[in-house]
Amino acid sequence: MTTATSHTLVCTECGQLNRVPAGKALSQGKCGTCGVTLATKKPRDIDGATLSKLMAKDTGMYVLDLWAPWCGPCRMMAPSYAQTAEALGDQVRFFKLNTDENQQAAGRFNIRGIPTLIAFKGGKQAGIQSGAMQKPQLMAWTGQTLGIPQG
Repeated sequence: MTTATSHTLVCTECGQLNRVPAGKALSQGKCGTCGVTLATKKPRDIDGATLSKLMAKDTGMYVLDLWAPWCGPCRMMAPSYAQTAEALGDQVRFFKLNTDENQQAAGRFNIRGIPTLIAFKGGKQAGIQSGAMQKPQLMAWTGQTLGIPQG
């Protein structure tokens, strides 16, 4: 159960649920089971099963990058996505889902092209954006979509 003062975060390493106080930097939180940090200062690759658990149980903020290895714009955006994860990793987690390896999971979003970013907040989809972006646009979109003050 999540209250206004805490969020439930799924550990993408072991799948366990963790309660984290609202406003606490994610880099200060570790999974109570496996000890891995809950922050994603580098985007983490996830699979369809992990995505399902995130969507069902996680109430924190995260951004999902739907991509494929053959996609030129996806590869072009990857460094900017990683830089955005580094900059915002204390507040938002960043995940990548390879659409070639996880076609059924990616299919649930009915996307028409990649890369596509989907932001989640409070257990609900908060926004979706298709097309490659550079770091300034990624920072602005993430901040605006998830309500993170820009500074």
